[in-house]
Amino acid sequence: MSERDTTALIPAQDVRLGDTFVRTCGQGFPLVFVHGFTTTSEFWKEQVEEFAKSYRVIRINLPGHGDSPAPTGRSYRIEDFVEDVARVFRELSVDRAVLIGLSMGGILAQEFAIKYPHLVQALVLVDTTAHGTGADATADAFLAAVEKRGAEKAIQDLSDISFGSSATSAVIEWARREVIKTPEFVARVAIRSISDADTRNSLSKIKQPTLVIVGEEDRVTPLRESEILAKNISNSTLSIIPKAGHFSMLEQPAVFNRTLRSFLDDLSRGSC
Repeated sequence: MSERDTTALIPAQDVRLGDTFVRTCGQGFPLVFVHGFTTTSEFWKEQVEEFAKSYRVIRINLPGHGDSPAPTGRSYRIEDFVEDVARVFRELSVDRAVLIGLSMGGILAQEFAIKYPHLVQALVLVDTTAHGTGADATADAFLAAVEKRGAEKAIQDLSDISFGSSATSAVIEWARREVIKTPEFVARVAIRSISDADTRNSLSKIKQPTLVIVGEEDRVTPLRESEILAKNISNSTLSIIPKAGHFSMLEQPAVFNRTLRSFLDDLSRGSC
């Protein structure tokens, strides 16, 4: 079902909180979704229909990404995004939520859970890492590509290699249009912040039930990165999505949604 059909069935409410555009729909316990580097809240579009029937789905569009504004007078590092997400929790009166983060959003989610543990019921870390960019796609390599080919082409190339073998040409082209909404100056700051990030020595502080999801074919944050997370977060489970790359929730949404649903069901039963 398309995003248009979904929102027709489950009306969405859009709100701007500071520099952050947020889309909410459904009712129930909050699920807060945070996207990754140069992606947007729409990368979670395949999760809306499935989870808004029984949860309050909150999709955050980080400042400088997608439809959110990109003022030049602020910073776009992960620690800044953590505070943007904290503001969303406050202004939407979210006392506790399951926090779900993709890639850069997964690093953000780790740091958020460490800083604001009372706000996080559980974590879902999707195709992400505890240390830097996680693979050969380093900040220096990305910035060199920006200088050589221009920001739009470099961002689109990174998006292209993020997909696995099952991705359709339609979803790849859709993603290429989404990712270039991020201005170059935002991308430069954000990629440096990802490169600097390192939660490895703090993972033991995460006590919440945690689901680590990785695409079998993820070349951006490969399986070994998720294994580090699962090994060092005490109450965690690792799930591998077959025939998916870095965007497992888009590439294999049915399998992804079943995996997430099972985790949430276990949470509600108190078995996590």
